[in-house]
Amino acid sequence: GYAQKRPLNAYVIGFYNLENLFDTIDDPIKNDAQFLPNGDYAWGTLKYTNKLQKMAYAISQMPKNLAILGVSEIENINVLEDLVKEPAILNRNLKPILVEGPDRRGIDVGLLYNSKLFTPTNVTSTRITTELENFFTRDQLCVSGILDGEEIHIIVNHWPSRSGGEKRSKPRRAEAARTTKHICDSLFALNPNAKIVVMGDLNDDPIDPSVTEELGAKSKIGQTKPGELFNTTYAFYKQGIGTLAYQDQWNLFDQIIISHAWLNKDRKTLSYWKTEIFNKDFLKQQEGRYKGYPLRTHSGGVWTNGYSDHFPCLIWVVKYK
Repeated sequence: GYAQKRPLNAYVIGFYNLENLFDTIDDPIKNDAQFLPNGDYAWGTLKYTNKLQKMAYAISQMPKNLAILGVSEIENINVLEDLVKEPAILNRNLKPILVEGPDRRGIDVGLLYNSKLFTPTNVTSTRITTELENFFTRDQLCVSGILDGEEIHIIVNHWPSRSGGEKRSKPRRAEAARTTKHICDSLFALNPNAKIVVMGDLNDDPIDPSVTEELGAKSKIGQTKPGELFNTTYAFYKQGIGTLAYQDQWNLFDQIIISHAWLNKDRKTLSYWKTEIFNKDFLKQQEGRYKGYPLRTHSGGVWTNGYSDHFPCLIWVVKYK
């Protein structure tokens, strides 16, 4: 006979680079001069309010069962507190987590979670130890918690950028990747079947050595062994689908990489179902030379009142009720 269709619980876990979510207040420690009312971008209340509305609208269009959204390019916890109070997403019960880091641009990674679906149990922030001088980059945030009765671990990343050139900045991303691998290995040491989600703007593509060699993310489910990681976004990259565009080339820097324990097929425990690049039309530039590109907040120094220069990336995980 036909297999019974059993009802599933489905949850969405995502990542979104919010592109310079800065407040309008001067922070004496941070390099936030561009994002002040008298700065390059004349970043005042109107622009900040519009930015929050835009970010909230984008999140409001994501699936209702969004449990966890890692975020990057956040100035501080206050902007996330402002964001979750936006009317468009008030019904999402979102709570923010952010640990201040040393990045010289004054941006951090953070996490928003639906408090009705996910309960955090532990938060750590890991600094990247480096031999490279004057190297201040984003700390890596690891949030452990309970989703549908199971312990999961979310590692939110924003690896060093390609400014100064891809080759010159490559060793920095290698160090960031080794740091992420170290966090994963610590979790695997405690539990070989740890359910880990590595996410973030890696400033590298799924085929780059930082991801494939240093982090060891596999491109196919069949090649992924226990204690290893599978890159859920690899197939999109191979199809030419990206999360950001630069000089007429698409990159897929925003990736979600998961541990082997998610790849169970029996669905008795939380298991990986599918990945989606959340590249909805409203997030795109509609005409001109950059048609189809992410519609950003600023373009060539001009305020375009868009969303972000990155598309979000989402995975679905499911489990029998």
